Amino acid sequence: MTGEALVLVTTSDRTDANPQARLADLFDAHQARLFRLARRLARTGEDARDLVQETFLRAARSPASVPTGAPHEEAWLVRVLINICRDRWRQVAVRRFHQPTLACPDTAVDPESALIARSLIWQALGRLPPRRRAIIILYELEGSAIPAIARLLGVSAVTVRWHLSVGRRELARVLSTGDRS
Repeated sequence: MTGEALVLVTTSDRTDANPQARLADLFDAHQARLFRLARRLARTGEDARDLVQETFLRAARSPASVPTGAPHEEAWLVRVLINICRDRWRQVAVRRFHQPTLACPDTAVDPESALIARSLIWQALGRLPPRRRAIIILYELEGSAIPAIARLLGVSAVTVRWHLSVGRRELARVLSTGDRS
C-alpha cells in the first residue's frame, strides 16, 4: 500500500479490528495536544517529540488497552505521556545521584529580562515532582479547568487543588531562595 492510498482511507472505513488504522486515528486526533504538553514538560523540542513518539509506541504495543471515545483516549494518552516523563526524570535523578559530577546543561543566558524570567520559571518547574509539575502546567499554562485535569490524570479534583497549592508554594520557595540546582 502506498502513502497515497493511505490518504484515501477515511476514519469511517476503519474498525477496531484494524489496530494500525486506530493508531493512525489516535495520532491524528491527539498528537498536537500531546506535543504541546510534552513540550512544556521536556527541556527541548526533540525530547518532547521523543515523549510523544514513546507514548504512541506504547499505544501501538497494546492497542486493546486504549479506551474508546475521544475524552477517554486523550486521558489515557496523557497519563502514559506523564508516566514516561516521570520515568525519564527518575532516570536522570538516579544518574545524578550516582554520578554527581555530571552537570545539568546550561541554557544560554540572554540579556532580555523576559527570557531570564522564563528560564528561571522552567528551572523552578523542573524541581517539582512530575505529577505536580504536570498539574501546574495544565492549569497555569494551558488553562485547563481543575475537573478536566482531574479526569485527564485519573485523580480527584481535591488532589488537583492540593497539588496546585503545594506546587505554587514550592515554586515560590525555589524562586525566592534561588535554589535551582
